[in-house]
Amino acid sequence: QVQLVESGGGLVQAGDSLRLSCTASGLTFSTYAMGWFRQAPGKEREPVAAITSSGSRTFHGDSVKGRFTISRDNAKNTLYLQMNSLKLEDTAVYYCAATARGGIIWMSSWYDYWGQGTQVTVSS
Repeated sequence: QVQLVESGGGLVQAGDSLRLSCTASGLTFSTYAMGWFRQAPGKEREPVAAITSSGSRTFHGDSVKGRFTISRDNAKNTLYLQMNSLKLEDTAVYYCAATARGGIIWMSSWYDYWGQGTQVTVSS
């Protein structure tokens, strides 16, 4: 079965960096577009960044543009989210997701598979 497993979350201070990873199994990773989403307490899940199956195109939300970078290594079946200059408002559970649709996919309902999430907490 398909599994997406996130790792790399933790407790950091504002201004620090973290790199999240998402390792995929049970699917042909290189044919799936991928995305990172996050959900803060009391808020709806929101898209953070997305990447095409080949990695040739990426898109980042306005709230993280210039600070976060999505990337992937298809040889390792792994998706990454490099997070720099973290802010208090970045505190959330971060999820990776996979979709068989082509292109940059921003809507969560278009994703087929989801990981269990990893907690990122940014303190002052």
